[in-house]
Amino acid sequence: MTDEADNADSLRMVRLHRRLDCQPYRAYRAWSSPDALTTWFPDEVQGSLSPGARSTLVFPGRQVWWDVLEAQPESHFQFRWPWTPADGLVTTVNVAIAPRGYGSLVSIEDGPFDLSVPGVLDAYAESLAGWGEALANLRAVMDFSVDLRRYRSG
Repeated sequence: MTDEADNADSLRMVRLHRRLDCQPYRAYRAWSSPDALTTWFPDEVQGSLSPGARSTLVFPGRQVWWDVLEAQPESHFQFRWPWTPADGLVTTVNVAIAPRGYGSLVSIEDGPFDLSVPGVLDAYAESLAGWGEALANLRAVMDFSVDLRRYRSG
């Protein structure tokens, strides 16, 4: 096996989909508006979510920078952010939004995660769990006006 094949075998992407009972413009706004984003994801957004901007997302016990790369209303939102200390692993997140029936399908892809690099397996696991939780909360907020973060322990 070649080094290139070994590297390809160790690369992973996180891919998740959630159907929402809201129109694509509302699903897009949930990602692109600081006020809407804080209803389901970080507690605070410091800065703009416009393409080319770097903002800071404030979560309980941590802050993380977020670079918005692309924003196409009602269809696509893309950003970069770090997963490991000292920005050793920075991934790109693509959020695709498509109409589905009376609602929307939100698909995210985060990565790549090179599992052959020390510490990246933990970041990959954190991404899987974190995005699963975040998208469950997005659906709870958008479809039922319930913020599941109020019920977290600790």
